[in-house]
Amino acid sequence: MTRPFSIMRLDPSELAAEPAPPEWPAPDVDDIARQAPDASLVVRAGAALRARCSLWWTDAPPYEAHRVGAIGHFGAADAEAARLLLDAACDALAARGCTLAVGPMDGNTWRRYRLVTERGDEPPFFLEPTNPDAWPAWFEAAGFAPLAQYTSALATDLTRPDPRAEAAAERLTASGVTVRPVDLARFDDELRAIYSVAAVSFRANLLYTPIAEREFAAQYQAVRRLVRPELALLAEHEERAVGFAFSIPDALEVARGEPPRTVIVKTVAVLPERERYGGLGGWMVHRTHRTAAALGFTRAIHALMHETNAASQSVSARTGATMRRYTLFARALASARAGVPR
Repeated sequence: MTRPFSIMRLDPSELAAEPAPPEWPAPDVDDIARQAPDASLVVRAGAALRARCSLWWTDAPPYEAHRVGAIGHFGAADAEAARLLLDAACDALAARGCTLAVGPMDGNTWRRYRLVTERGDEPPFFLEPTNPDAWPAWFEAAGFAPLAQYTSALATDLTRPDPRAEAAAERLTASGVTVRPVDLARFDDELRAIYSVAAVSFRANLLYTPIAEREFAAQYQAVRRLVRPELALLAEHEERAVGFAFSIPDALEVARGEPPRTVIVKTVAVLPERERYGGLGGWMVHRTHRTAAALGFTRAIHALMHETNAASQSVSARTGATMRRYTLFARALASARAGVPR
């Protein structure tokens, strides 16, 4: 029997006050203000929250010829509430002229997005999106299909030779490229250099949107206390930053009471000048592995790589094996305008 659900539209600033299960993403007031969704929706059974999401249509990423609407801050307690929520979200986005709904994605790909679709045996790692196993099926039941897929890989031999990376290191060193640890005493300046690379190197990525330097830096400042400078590398050439590899210890291991043994290779980026800097990413990852081993770590996770990122997938295939898979979903929207829940 269908439950007596009701659906309401909220001002996004109200969403953080909604009590939600611990397995749902937990955006706080500051997150919501910074991310600036256009609207939020909640599904209730009586007074109980059963599903919720936020919507972005004013400033969503581009994709082909579509006008994209994003569905983020997603959480649902059961399949029926999830279907009602996702259908209402798609109706609301179509009413604003969107032709493709993408989710879960908190506005853009600089923030939380994707669902775990193949979990494997490893526990969640720090900064990884995680979700109840049922959620992908609930998106598919609402008419969503995979738009993009991602993997994380686990390397368990950090001293393993990588002849390709070693050859790249020799060639790039000879051309004047240097790789050094970030200087935490100058972290603000180092982040400006890292941003200068990221703002260029990620432009070709799926659903890319520009990000303000302040928001970009805030994401890294939030984990500054965990940074081991030896594991956060900056590549320079001709007095400019040309690449970086940002890695941090897995804080969730320590939170679980386990010994710290895993380093997360969070982000690797190189300026898109392949004839000059081809192989630089592999060199930085190889150096991260060796340094992590010298510090006592025994494992490295290459985190959240797009399946078509040939460079990252190649390095990971040489040094590790896939441990987790993720999916970003999309649903085509009718062009007819529809009512918006209020």
